[in-house]
Amino acid sequence: MNTKHVDELVKEWYTKTARSEWNRLWKNPYRQIEFMITMHFLEKYLPKKGLLLDAGGGPGRYTITLVSKGYDVVLLDITPKMLEIAKRKIKQAGVQGKVKQIIEGSVVDLSMFGDETFDGVLCLGAPLSHVLEEKGRVKAVKELKRVAKIGAPIFASVIGRIGVLKGIPLFYPHEMQYGKVYWETGDYIPGVSGDGFTAAHWFLPEELEALFKRQEVEVLEMAGLESLSSHHRRAVNKLSKDKEKWKMWLDLLLKTCTHPAVVGGSEHFLLVGRRVC
Repeated sequence: MNTKHVDELVKEWYTKTARSEWNRLWKNPYRQIEFMITMHFLEKYLPKKGLLLDAGGGPGRYTITLVSKGYDVVLLDITPKMLEIAKRKIKQAGVQGKVKQIIEGSVVDLSMFGDETFDGVLCLGAPLSHVLEEKGRVKAVKELKRVAKIGAPIFASVIGRIGVLKGIPLFYPHEMQYGKVYWETGDYIPGVSGDGFTAAHWFLPEELEALFKRQEVEVLEMAGLESLSSHHRRAVNKLSKDKEKWKMWLDLLLKTCTHPAVVGGSEHFLLVGRRVC
């Protein structure tokens, strides 16, 4: 499948689902966990101020959160509909002055930015998972590193391969026949290995780590973004109604999210890296 065709599939999917993508990280307590754990690591590793790139930032959920904390942000995404929503949400939040640019573009080609432009680089919500060819993923990581300043943190979250496999009996039993393909290749191709999502590559943790290390990005931490809650959607949403137990659970999620078993089994996981050269 050529890169152009993949890009069109991704644009088509996220054009149809743009509104739900804005709501995805806030629609219920289970989904909020991904946002909460991601923000935990952003707050831990980002500098106190500076210019950030939100590459593949979709409708701008992280952009708006970060500009509200005082950062300047450039938002880039491949889907025009996503950027339309982002512009509207940014205006509603009254933070237009801190969003320096909103650009249609791909994480594979950041040539509109000079070397060492950003104090922090974000690639959240799995943009790398929508690059099917390995050479494209390599190029994307090279670009994310290139535009980061020396010493700047780089954050990338992806869809987990083991997490997808764990979810088949629960949510996708109609795709059971593709389980072996998912495990062996990590590739999901609409019309070939499923029909409920867009073109995607499911990552193993060691695969993502190696991808960044090959570009001489220091890997600082990895975290499972649903942590121990992964796949327990109904139970977690029910638990959230008990405020005392919910607080205890969130504390436990943060304590365990970096354990390798938790990283690998999560629906999404995060890599935190740093450009060292």
